[in-house]
Amino acid sequence: MPPSRNTKPVRKPKDAGKTIKRILTYLLDYKIHLVFVVIGIIFSSVASIAGTYLLKPVINNLTSSADIPKLVRTLILMGTFYALGIIGTFMYNRLMLTISSGTLEKIRVQLFTHMQSLPIKYFDTHTHGELMSRFTSDTDTMREMLSQSIPQLFTSVISVIGVFTAMLVLSPILTLLVIAMLFLILAVIKKIGAKSSVYFKEQQREIGKVNGYIEEMIEGQKVVKVFCRESKVKDDFDVINESLCNAATSANTCANILMPIMGNLSYMHYAITAAAGAFLVIKGVIGDIGTIASFLQFTRSFSQPITQMSQQFNSVLSALAGAERIFEVLDEKSEDDNGNVTLVKAEKKDGRIVESDKYTGMWAWKIPEKTGGFSYIRLKGDVRFHNVTFGYEENKTVLNDVSLYAKPGQKIAFVGSTGAGKTTITNLINRFYDVPDGKITYDGININKIKKADLRRSLAFVLQDTHLFTGTVKENIRYGNLYASDEDVVNAAKLANAHSFIMHLPKGYDTHLSSDGANLSQGQRQLLSIARAAVANPPVLVLDEATSSIDTRTESLIEKGMDSLMHGRTVFVIAHRLSTVRNSDAIMVLENGSVIERGNHEELIAQKGKYYSLYTGAFELS
Repeated sequence: MPPSRNTKPVRKPKDAGKTIKRILTYLLDYKIHLVFVVIGIIFSSVASIAGTYLLKPVINNLTSSADIPKLVRTLILMGTFYALGIIGTFMYNRLMLTISSGTLEKIRVQLFTHMQSLPIKYFDTHTHGELMSRFTSDTDTMREMLSQSIPQLFTSVISVIGVFTAMLVLSPILTLLVIAMLFLILAVIKKIGAKSSVYFKEQQREIGKVNGYIEEMIEGQKVVKVFCRESKVKDDFDVINESLCNAATSANTCANILMPIMGNLSYMHYAITAAAGAFLVIKGVIGDIGTIASFLQFTRSFSQPITQMSQQFNSVLSALAGAERIFEVLDEKSEDDNGNVTLVKAEKKDGRIVESDKYTGMWAWKIPEKTGGFSYIRLKGDVRFHNVTFGYEENKTVLNDVSLYAKPGQKIAFVGSTGAGKTTITNLINRFYDVPDGKITYDGININKIKKADLRRSLAFVLQDTHLFTGTVKENIRYGNLYASDEDVVNAAKLANAHSFIMHLPKGYDTHLSSDGANLSQGQRQLLSIARAAVANPPVLVLDEATSSIDTRTESLIEKGMDSLMHGRTVFVIAHRLSTVRNSDAIMVLENGSVIERGNHEELIAQKGKYYSLYTGAFELS
């Protein structure tokens, strides 16, 4: 069986600089938007600085000549600057929302699309919650960074530069005092920021664990209740939730104490500057009160953007950690597919198989020739294993030197205890996993040379774990063949003996299903799964415990319907109930990854070997 999913934490972010550069490649799609964002930020910052600078003439006017018309003109100019600043702020914030939403839409599309190309092994070794967190918490932190943190950081940088320039113009001496306080502030930011980075990465990992556990428990809620394990589940959840709580507390402690510390340093800075300014006015170094008033306001304006930068720094770190987790998935290697043999509709002309542009009921493998042409081999369903050895993990084999064959039209059954390798054989036939040792041929062609999509198109699977999608009954059946007509859907349902119960549903084939078909019984869901395989009209059919959730009466009805579906097709059946495999052309008995017996029911009973022991001892395998 495939390896179980684990909850190991993902790797820590390795290269923040590389991640930033990668994010910038997405932002380049919005060059014009970004130009106006920069203009808006500069406009907003400059307008704010200019408005603050005008405090000097306003206060000097009030303390000297009290020229009312001039004062009114200055106040109107000040108000105009602040109004323009508001317009600039609105403009860049609105544009950044457009940029962030569009960027995240593109990333989500790429992430979802790339996940469709990843091998089954990737999903076997990662929890659902861990993968879902890429689409939820990780993308959400990126949204905050792009729409809020980045613009605020850029605004803060522009403001600091502008305010610093204005302070130099007003008083170089007091500006030196500001620089001294700036070094103290930066030292505090560096110290707290370093700790915050570590804790935020840990928080992201713990969120993935919690999400994975919650999803697993929701899916297995019936099992939990059947075995009365609510207390055990709660205790286990408390442990991982406590880990998340500790990580989140540590991360947010650093983030939350930074703002008060910066605020207090800012107040201390303001008081020292005010005292120093008063002293310089008394000594006559600074000639007017307006300069001090304007400078003090700039002092507040100077410390505020620095405080904002420190506040947003943690958000950026968290977003970069999330972005790198997303990019790690995007960098995962897609499923290899080096095949060049394709499956095409075919027909016979002058005794030769040729490609056809219409459905004829005949399929053929289209094989490229070295000369540049193509040769065609009719699809018959001849599947053979040649000395196949395979394991999901290194140094741990599941199949050991397995050789077997299924001739066209044969029904081959696999029996054996759990872990014997039955499902693994079907996983190799459809190339969910590739064979490292030995080979598998399909109509004489090594399956590694067949394109995976074409290979899988020639197969139809009915799995033990059924999955129905949100939509109507008709849409779920048609999922097996998107080009099937309504008549094809009904015929497939009749073939699987699902038509009767479907017609008793509130809206028949148009009945809406949700939550994986929760409003249907397990047996009914399995019937729809079989109908979905039937409508695909496959040359090869694989039934992996297809009737495990169906009662004996329904099973007998299905078998009658399936007989016509299986006619002329190669069929692989995995079953625990030995009563369901007696009419197979060949029965493979597996044990510890090896085929120990092969033959039909009568032959194996006559051998009085493992199959005889299983059959006479019990009709079902555990």
